Amino acid sequence: MRVISGTARGKKLSSLEGLATRPTLDRVKEALFSILQFDLKDAYILDLFSGSGALGIEALSRGAKEVFFCDNSYKAIQIINKNLNDTKLIDKAKVLNKDYIDTLKQLSKNSQKFDIIFLDPPYKSDYAIKAIDNIIKYNLLKDDGIIVLETDDKNKIDEIKKYNELEVYDTRKYGIVLIIFIRKG
Repeated sequence: MRVISGTARGKKLSSLEGLATRPTLDRVKEALFSILQFDLKDAYILDLFSGSGALGIEALSRGAKEVFFCDNSYKAIQIINKNLNDTKLIDKAKVLNKDYIDTLKQLSKNSQKFDIIFLDPPYKSDYAIKAIDNIIKYNLLKDDGIIVLETDDKNKIDEIKKYNELEVYDTRKYGIVLIIFIRKG
């Protein structure tokens, strides 16, 4: 796993060992960031369920202003901090070792809003929909903001379409990985 483009291009990223996390494949990450390339400059980003921090680090490398990384695993937080230090992007990052619901509550208390929110929760969980519920509840997405959900469950599209405030505007499939692009609609 590596940073594909930008100021940290080519830097190798560490990842967690074992099956607890599943890093986004480089080919999926490359396609994802090709789609988002014009939305990254000076963007405020939330990387929820960060794992190794690869998505947020790629965004910082490509010109994002600030990324909030959130993971409830202390080991993941250690890896994120190592990767941020290795890529020299630590000064543009806020790293939170909290449950995703607690993170969303805290960010709302600080009146934080995001241009892009990456959601890459464990596949066989209901965390994605619960996170989206709370993102809407706490009004954390800017009016022209984007939620990018990585999942293996195509039924998530129908679940998201139930939100009047949101619109699924693009989907991409890479093997079992489905990337769903969502914005306020």
